[in-house]
Amino acid sequence: MASETSTRTAERTGTRLEPWQAGTVGGIAGAIVFGAMMAAQTPGVLEGAIPALYGLEGGLAGMVLHVAHGAVLGVVFAALLVATGRSDPGVAAGSALGLGYGVVVWALLAVVVMPIWLSAVGFAMAPAVPNIAVESLVGHAAYGLVLGAAYALLE
Repeated sequence: MASETSTRTAERTGTRLEPWQAGTVGGIAGAIVFGAMMAAQTPGVLEGAIPALYGLEGGLAGMVLHVAHGAVLGVVFAALLVATGRSDPGVAAGSALGLGYGVVVWALLAVVVMPIWLSAVGFAMAPAVPNIAVESLVGHAAYGLVLGAAYALLE
């Protein structure tokens, strides 16, 4: 395994990224796509709910935080792939893994954690738990799909 990893690393060109870097870039790309979808479909989430998690207001703060969340979650995606021995998937497999990851992120973070957090910080429009919204599911799935494809292309 160590020699396989060393050989694969040695064969890389300068244009390929380490897994955590590919996860970061993929996460940012996915979050931008998802953010654009939110801006069009559910602007209140982007302008109100996301910044409220940190005591802030406004669409710019919401988009910056949303993209930062995407980058961090992209690194987690990369770490999971490395830990499970799937750090070098093809684009199809990476996209499928990313799609599944986006759905899991939605189920854990958007459906459960975010409404609890918003309630804890006193956000007046905090949704109930579970917060099941189709737009959110589709957006998180798109995030994961872009993350997985970008990761596979970059790593």
